[in-house]
Amino acid sequence: MSRVLGVLILLAGYLSAFEVEIESANYHDFKEKFTTNAKIVQLSNAKESIGSIVAGHLEKYYVKPAQIVKAGQRVALINSMEISKMSAEFLSYKKQLRSIKTNYKATQKLYKQGMLSLQELNNQTVLFNDMSAKLDVLKSQLTLLGIKTEKLQKSTSKFVLYAHTGGVVNALLKPLHSSVDKNDALIELVKDEYYLQTYIPLKYASLVVIGDKVVADLESYKLSTSVTMIMPNVDEITQRVKVLSVIKNPKQRLFTNSFLEATLYFGKSTRYIAVKKTALSFFNNEWVVFTLKEHDEEEEEHQEHEHEHEKEEHHDELPYSVNVLKIIMQDDEYVAVEGLHSGDEYISNNSYFIKSILLKGSLGGHGH
Repeated sequence: MSRVLGVLILLAGYLSAFEVEIESANYHDFKEKFTTNAKIVQLSNAKESIGSIVAGHLEKYYVKPAQIVKAGQRVALINSMEISKMSAEFLSYKKQLRSIKTNYKATQKLYKQGMLSLQELNNQTVLFNDMSAKLDVLKSQLTLLGIKTEKLQKSTSKFVLYAHTGGVVNALLKPLHSSVDKNDALIELVKDEYYLQTYIPLKYASLVVIGDKVVADLESYKLSTSVTMIMPNVDEITQRVKVLSVIKNPKQRLFTNSFLEATLYFGKSTRYIAVKKTALSFFNNEWVVFTLKEHDEEEEEHQEHEHEHEKEEHHDELPYSVNVLKIIMQDDEYVAVEGLHSGDEYISNNSYFIKSILLKGSLGGHGH
């Protein structure tokens, strides 16, 4: 856990304030690494088409290329004679059934009164059941096509096509106002599933395993992934093994076939005392981190009393120690070092402020 310490520094005759973050040096697991090339790809099954389920005339697209589409969203409007015929038949069957039902009830009543034979009742029953079955079949077909029969008041040729899956519109496959047949592909979607394809030199291929970490450099952030698939064949052009890792929840839009520089971490982990990379500073030709000085209050009070008259003649001494480190290895966030112990507190950010102040102080000296 880190804590934030506000530090006031008197420099060049004015007071400037900034915050520094204090971290504790702790053990961190490191792996061997190598840097190589990688490419953002999508697998072939990431593409899927939305096809028309009726024949007709393509009237309108409700989507456009690069647009994100969700399952159940309307995507196209088709003028279909098939839909016109089906809806007209449905309304006709519905009207006929009402008439047949009226006759059927009247026949039942007359049969109970002994005025009609059982044969005549059976004939009306067959007519009623036959028309009910036809209406149910047509209702099911229209419902599957997304047409709400309970709201159907008149025949229509308008058919709205809905997306059965989600993705990004890659292409509109049929021009507007063209004729389409049943099952014609109208829209090509690309699912929002990206992979990082990393090219592994043959000498490392046997050392890489599923789950190894791969970090690629995008323009604005580090893209961290884990190996999910090691391809069995060597790439003919690069003579390297291709490794795939799923990109989860990218922070920015990705573009397929983009080449990146990537670092792959492999092998057994080794534990070292580590600090954040942001804490490192190159000072006097050595890698250092800055820590807060430990002060003895009684000693400070004594020195302050003895040398009170000298304070006005010297610059304020910064409350930092410079700790020289030896860098052992590093990953994308931490650096393994020698020169600190577990639990030692160090300044993990804004170290360049402290470095610049120290450098200015050393150049300025104490002479007047």
